[in-house]
Amino acid sequence: MIANILTIAGTDPSGGAGIQADIKTFSALGTYATSAITAVVAQNTQGVRAYVALEPSFVADQIDAVLEDVHIDAVKIGMVANARIAEAIAGRLRHHAAPNIVLDPVMVATSGHALLDADAVATVRDLLVPLSTIITPNLSEAAVLLDRRVDWTADDMRAVLPDLRALGSDWVLLKGGHLPDSAESTDLLIGPNGTTALPAPRIVTRNDHGTGCTLSSAIAALLPSHGVEESVRRAKAFLHGALAASDALSVGRGHGPVHHFHRLWPAAEPER
Repeated sequence: MIANILTIAGTDPSGGAGIQADIKTFSALGTYATSAITAVVAQNTQGVRAYVALEPSFVADQIDAVLEDVHIDAVKIGMVANARIAEAIAGRLRHHAAPNIVLDPVMVATSGHALLDADAVATVRDLLVPLSTIITPNLSEAAVLLDRRVDWTADDMRAVLPDLRALGSDWVLLKGGHLPDSAESTDLLIGPNGTTALPAPRIVTRNDHGTGCTLSSAIAALLPSHGVEESVRRAKAFLHGALAASDALSVGRGHGPVHHFHRLWPAAEPER
C-alpha cells in the first residue's frame, strides 16, 4: 500500500518551504500527503514578512481529524511557532501513538526571521524531541537546543552529537551545510549503533529555499519502507538531485526553491 504521511508545519505562499515543500516531497517520493497547519506565513524567496500562529486547539483539531480517519505511517513536524502549539502537537501525537516522527526544529528562516518564540525552545526540547524517531537540526538550531555557544568546526559537530541524542530522540541528523569553508556538505548521523558521516559535494546555487523542510519530509516519506539510516541516505540523495536541478526553475528574485519533481518532470527541450 502507498504510505500516508502527515506534515505539521507552517505555510509558504511561494511554494518552496513549509507545508507546500513537504507535500511536494511526499508526492515526489510516491507517498500520500496529509497536513495540519500551525501558522500562516507571509513569505517568499526574499524572506519572511510576518506570520500568524493558529490557535493551539485548532491545530489539535486538525491533527485529530487526520489521525482519527487516516492510517498515518509517518509524521514530519516543522514550524511550531510557540510553546502552546508545541504542547498541543505533543499531546495529540502521544494520544494517537503516532509512529515514525521526524522533527525538524525550525527556529529561524534562511532570511534570519525568527519562526519560533524564544520561550518555546524548552517546550520543543522537552516534549517534542523525546517523541521523535529522529531530529534534523542544523548547526544554529543544535546550539539553541543545547543552550550553548559553539563556533562549529567538524570536530565540534562530532563532540556535541552525544549531548543532542541525550535530549531523547533515538536518532539525530546534525546537518553540516552551514559549516564554513568546506567543499563538502557533511552531515553526521548518530543512533543506537554509533555515528555515520554522510558527505556530499556542496552545490553552489542560490536556490536553497526550503532545503531543511525538504530533507526532513523526505526522511518521513521513506521511513515506512526503510530503516532510519537508509532513509536518511536516500533523502540526502533526493535533496542533492533537487538542488542540482534547481536552476531549471525560475521562481522569485531571492533564494529560489529546489526542484522537488526533478525525477518526474522531463528536462526542458532547448529552443530551436
